[in-house]
Parts: sequence; C-alpha cells; structure tokens
Amino acid sequence: MKTRGEPVRTIGFSLGSKLNIQLWFRLVGIFLILNICFLGAAFSALILNAEHTAAEFLQITKLPLTETDGAFSALSIRSREGEAKGLVIPSNLKGFFPEETAQARRSLLLPRADDVPFYNLFDHLQYRLDLTIGQDPYTILINFSPFVRILKNVFIVLVTVQIFLALRSALTRADLIKKVLEPISELAEQARSLSSGRGPLTLEEMEALAGTLDEINAARLDTRIDLSSTQDELKNVAIAINGLLDRINDSYRLQARFVSDASHELRSPIAAIQGYANLLDRWGKHDAEALQESIEAIKEEAGNMKELVEQLLFLARGDNHTMALQKERFDLGTVGRALHREAQMVNDSHDFRLEAEEACVFGDQGLIKQAGRILMDNAVKYTPEGGQITLSVISRDNKAKLTVQDTGIGIAPKAIPHIFERFYRADDSRARATGGTGLGLSIAKWIAERHGGYLEVLSREGFGSKISVVLPLSKKN
Repeated sequence: MKTRGEPVRTIGFSLGSKLNIQLWFRLVGIFLILNICFLGAAFSALILNAEHTAAEFLQITKLPLTETDGAFSALSIRSREGEAKGLVIPSNLKGFFPEETAQARRSLLLPRADDVPFYNLFDHLQYRLDLTIGQDPYTILINFSPFVRILKNVFIVLVTVQIFLALRSALTRADLIKKVLEPISELAEQARSLSSGRGPLTLEEMEALAGTLDEINAARLDTRIDLSSTQDELKNVAIAINGLLDRINDSYRLQARFVSDASHELRSPIAAIQGYANLLDRWGKHDAEALQESIEAIKEEAGNMKELVEQLLFLARGDNHTMALQKERFDLGTVGRALHREAQMVNDSHDFRLEAEEACVFGDQGLIKQAGRILMDNAVKYTPEGGQITLSVISRDNKAKLTVQDTGIGIAPKAIPHIFERFYRADDSRARATGGTGLGLSIAKWIAERHGGYLEVLSREGFGSKISVVLPLSKKN
C-alpha cells in the first residue's frame, strides 16, 4: 500500500506500465490476425492457382492423357485405380472454380514425418485432384514446393519484422505514454499537495496542469477547476473532480445545517426541563400544584426529546445505509384500514373517513405503515377540530397509492418545495405549538424512495392538503 510520502510519479509510471502492456498485447494480437490472414490468403491463392493450372492443362491436352506437357513441370497425371478420394466443392462455391475441375475431388498430400524434417515438411506439399475425363479416371498431382518455399521465406521475414516492431514498441511507447500522462501525474501531485494543506498553486503549476486547483478546505468547498482552460485529455477528469467537490460541498452544508438544527431543537426541551427542575428545587417540593405542573411538563419535554432522538437515529441509519428492510408482499389496503382504526381510537375530535381497495406492494410493512402514520399525524396537527381527514388506498397504472387528505390550514406555495427538508417549518411558531420536529416528512420521503416510490403533494392554503405515498404495485404470482 502506498504511503503519504511516496512520490506521485509512481502513480503515473504504474498507469503507464499498464497501458504499455495492454497496448503491446493488442499489437501482438493485431500481428497474429495479420499473419492468419496472410496464410489464409496465400493458401487460397495456391489452391486457385492449382485449379487453373490443371484446367489449362486439360484444355490444351488431347485425349487420351498419357503424359504431362513440358510447360507444366509442376504437374503430373496418371490413371487412377480405385475410388476417388478427397473433398467435393459445395455447389454454391463451384462458380469460383474452373469448369474443367469443378466436379473433381480434392486433397492435400504431405510426406511422412519420418521421411523429412518437420521444418521442411510443407516444402513437399502436393495438391491432388481426382476426376473423370471421358470414361477414364485420372489423378492430377500439382507440386506446391516452389511456391511454399517462397511463401515460407516471406513469412519468416514478416514475423522477424513483427518481432522487431513489437520489441521496439515496448521500449519506445513507455516514454510516449509517460509524456502523454504527465498532466495526470501533475494533477495527482497537485491534489496530494492540496490535501496536505499546502498553499495556493503557483502560476507555473497552474499552467502545467492546464486548470486551477486552489487550496480546498471546509471553508472553500465551492472552489472548482476551470474547465475552459483544461486540456481535452483532462476535461473528463476535471469534470469528475468538480462533481465530487459539488457532492462533498452539498454533504458538508447539509451536515452542518443538520447539526445546527438538531442542536437548536434539543436546546428548547433541555432548557424547559432545566427550568422546571430549578422550579422544583426552589419551592416546588412544598407546592403540590407547582410539583404536578413541573412533572407533567418534564414528562412532555422528555417525550418530545425521545421522539426527536429516535427520528434523528432513524435518519442517521438511513444515511449510512445500515437500516435493513424486512420486505414482504402485503396489501396496502390492510395497512390503510389499520391506520384508520388507530386514528379513530386515539382522536375523537376529527371526522376520519376511509376509502381503501386492495393494492398489493412488496416492501417493509412496518416502515410503510410508519410513513402513513406520519401523514395521518400531520393531518391531525394541522386540521382544526371537527375537520375531515380522508385516508384512501387505490391501485392505478401499476402503482399503489396511499393518500391522506385533510381540510386543514394547507401549505403556502413557496413552502411546498422545502417541506421534505429536515427541520423545515413553514410556520415555525405554529409548528412548535403542535409539537412537530420538522423531520416527519423527511422520514416518509426516505421510506418511499427506499421502496422505489415517491411522495406526491397537493395543497392550498385555507383549503387543506393531499399527500400520497406512491409505490410500485406488486403483481400477483
């Protein structure tokens, strides 16, 4: 493993070596393909040449055939005894062969390996044609030896040149790759220097990098590489670094805001508990009314703190991806009916209505029920007594939808884009009066997204809100 003090050049050299090896193997592969093509073309040329030589011989030679003409010293002919041997050309390929030999059977003849050395084996290659001329069977032998020797010498020269080029490429390409990757090595070195806290880059360093990487720390996470002056080879790297810095910056700001908001939320109940504790310490021990008031207030604030801490832990586990989902197939309508019964049991100051149909989904039933409970709690908090709250479950277009609609105070249009932000309150004083923490909708949104769904919001001030958990519908097996 690399240590912090190792030079960044080794990164570029390692990358260059890998590229050099890959390019070398690619070059060798290209040479092999070229050699195979060369051998295939040479062999095809030999076959066609032999076919035309035999056809020309048959055209100028009179029957019956007795001996080879002197113009065809590489060709010999004799009467055949027995059946013809060899392969027959398929009918769809006979058009490429002369008419005189199209019906012949063909084969290649090599001497026995014991008779000649292996490296000279192909020097005695012969091409055999078994055919019938008139009523007489003949065998034509065509000697490939002169052509094979020439092709072998050409092939040896070709392979020698390829080996030389492969070795030369391995030696010279390393320097070329190292030179091409020099800007990336400098980028890595600049990034290492920035992470170690070194000062801003000099003008020469910035020019060599063809971009700008100023010192980046928590106070300057908005610094970015200038893409307009970045070389084309490094533009993708610069874009990736800028994207990474954007994500780090967003995460840092969200974390800072989250910690600040959590501290602010916890400060109020802690201050209230501390105030009532001081009240008890001074005279509440002997005042029954003050004692009861303090106990009830402390219990209420402790409950609020407990709820807040549980919500914070829920979101923290969600952000760290440590929360395991117990997924199963279940009816969302059953969950809706359970939420409706709970709401009626704990609250008799609102008119609760239910419209639920069967809608099967696949997910963690407990978490989805928690998301529905959050929507019901919000509807109760922001709907005046006697108001109507309707819970409905429907399935449409391969989606299941659990909707909570109320006749409450509604949400201002400018606040709707922010209601899923953690600790956000459209009306801070009114939210504190209802005991909200500003985390409920964030949790509901997280639950919906972890199940491949989303939240829909429709609201109008003074008329109420309609918020839905939309999930993928699970087909019956």
